[in-house]
Amino acid sequence: MTRVVKNRKKIEIRALIPEDWEAVRAIYLDGLATGQATFETSAPTWEEWHSNHLPSARLVAIAEKNVGGIKGWAALSRISTRLVYAGVAEVSVYVAKDCRGQGIGRALLEQLIDESEKNGIWTLQASVFPENAASIALHKDCGFRQVGIREQIGRLNGVWRDTVLLERRSKLAGTQ
Repeated sequence: MTRVVKNRKKIEIRALIPEDWEAVRAIYLDGLATGQATFETSAPTWEEWHSNHLPSARLVAIAEKNVGGIKGWAALSRISTRLVYAGVAEVSVYVAKDCRGQGIGRALLEQLIDESEKNGIWTLQASVFPENAASIALHKDCGFRQVGIREQIGRLNGVWRDTVLLERRSKLAGTQ
């Protein structure tokens, strides 16, 4: 699927394949370096990442052909192995540091929402550091609502951090 982002640039969004892993990992490392993207402090191996993410709705954004390369990725992970939560997933969206603010994250999240609904996911959730205002705004613009703030939910580099819990309920999946 091709989407037009800011400045009328076109990006292709396609399924993430194992051969994309090094580029995906590099973008993940960019996110880690900010200290505002995740509680993780190192990138997983492909095998670890693969086993922790749902097989459907794994996406990469590729820039225009003359620019080339993967500029962002998005994926879903289970929130629980319990059957009752089979239609609930956590969202991950990462954009290369030199491409942030160009609409790539929005294009990925919108496509991820579409793919999640096609695969029976009725609730998406995101847990975002309060300092990551751009991510919170993006999620709200894409139909997520703030459920609450989880105070001192975890430590990053020895510092207790809060997260904003955001949720999006599908109007299509799980409504039958």
